Amino acid sequence: MPSRPRFPSPDRRTVLRGSLAASAALALPVAGAAAPAFARSGRPDAAWGVQVGDVTSSTALVWVRSDRPARMVVETSATESFRRARTWHGPLLGPGTDFTGTTPLYGLPPGEQVHYRVTLAAPDDARRTGEAVYGTFRTAPARRRDGVRFLWSGDIAGQGWGINPDIGGYRVYDEMRRLDPDFFLCSGDNIYADGVIEPSVTLPDGRVWRNVTTEEKAKVAETLAEYRGNFRYNLLDDNLRRFNAQVPSVIQWDDHEVRNNWYPGQILDDVRYTEKNVDVLAARSMRAFREYFPVSTLHGTTGGDRVHRVVRHGPLLDLFVLDMRTFRNANSPGRQADDTTGILGAEQLAWLKRELSKSRAVWKVIAADMPLGLVVADGATNFEAVAQGDPGAPLGRELQIAELLRFIKHRRITGTVWLTADVHYTSAQHYAPERAAFKDFAPFWEFVTGPLAAGQFPSNALDGTFGPDQVFVQAPDRANVSPMETPSLFGEVDIDGDSGELTVRLREQGGSVLFSTTLQPGRVGQ
Repeated sequence: MPSRPRFPSPDRRTVLRGSLAASAALALPVAGAAAPAFARSGRPDAAWGVQVGDVTSSTALVWVRSDRPARMVVETSATESFRRARTWHGPLLGPGTDFTGTTPLYGLPPGEQVHYRVTLAAPDDARRTGEAVYGTFRTAPARRRDGVRFLWSGDIAGQGWGINPDIGGYRVYDEMRRLDPDFFLCSGDNIYADGVIEPSVTLPDGRVWRNVTTEEKAKVAETLAEYRGNFRYNLLDDNLRRFNAQVPSVIQWDDHEVRNNWYPGQILDDVRYTEKNVDVLAARSMRAFREYFPVSTLHGTTGGDRVHRVVRHGPLLDLFVLDMRTFRNANSPGRQADDTTGILGAEQLAWLKRELSKSRAVWKVIAADMPLGLVVADGATNFEAVAQGDPGAPLGRELQIAELLRFIKHRRITGTVWLTADVHYTSAQHYAPERAAFKDFAPFWEFVTGPLAAGQFPSNALDGTFGPDQVFVQAPDRANVSPMETPSLFGEVDIDGDSGELTVRLREQGGSVLFSTTLQPGRVGQ
């Protein structure tokens, strides 16, 4: 079905194309800078911009970073003029959190544009403040007819392709910002902690790719400071900071936040690492991840200390954000006939079943950081994702997914759709029991996109256990094709408020829609 453009209505989509971007840019570094220029006046500087995460119909979480100790103060208003502003007093930012902090907002009006500004004040003198940084977001609607539209992708600064000032940095973020989505889902690999960013790389055609470089990106990340520097790196890009100031985020993580293909308990034989215990590296990365992203379950606003969570976005959408990294078992050939740990862990699987059963949203979008039916290898004999290349009955991690799919069918849970990134190309797979070795499930779709700013790779083989039919795929014919040679990839989900139909569009940078399909509401599976 062709794409159906949706234009924002003035009462709901007040987009700050001019004044907001200009105001926010005043306090932000340019893409080619090695680091923000710190304030010289002794006043705190919020040069890394602002972010808002996990927005619901009444809550949000605002993030900022200072260049020195400071008190975080947030003001919110229904208008750009900040008349009748509400003030939220945030935490004291200090070296214990790398001068980052979040402030939760409560009691917000549903389905409305919220303007906010963050001011940093000196701890010993509230009158000595830095320049305010501005942002905006829309709360989730309370009414079904308002509809929902969001984007998703992943994989940023991978395979040595960092911020290139010659092409304007991460320009895909500017294109996504102009689509004005309700939020952006990053499906993992927000950084490549194991990926070195060299000053330049020569492409196969002889052109030279130039990177903005930093000290922390000159080696693989091992220390807390190096992980923090990896998360700061992407914020050097002005496109990304402007995007963050306008588009709320839902963030999950995957392997490259720590190192390639990691799993709990792993001991490395990689000569680049002096710290061989992956659990130590993962703990350091998680601390930096928590510091640099506004994730509600990591900041105590919804309880717990975990990445997996449900973000409820009005009556049309519940977004189930998975963590397919923290609780998995070791990568292996995946032929176990009994596997209760799998890729989610028993506790997370029970949580997901429980939350899917409770959901009354029309659509239950499952945000997976790895694909289900694509074969992702880890070396010569082991496998990194769910599928392991055997098209027969479920084995290994497939057993856990089979249990989940059976549960969805027998509980008659409607409107489930799977989204992911990870494999560095884009595709659409439809799964159906009549094509599968395992048949006790209802049909469903899985959509793959990305990367945003990393190398693109050839497509992976399909595993027939759950009967995937690859309806669409676009991938290069060689490995690690640079962003200068092929457009960045992202996806769009548009849920119509009147019909409840969900349209998925797989997009590439430059405005092209590569593939589009529309799904009907109210069906078990899809």
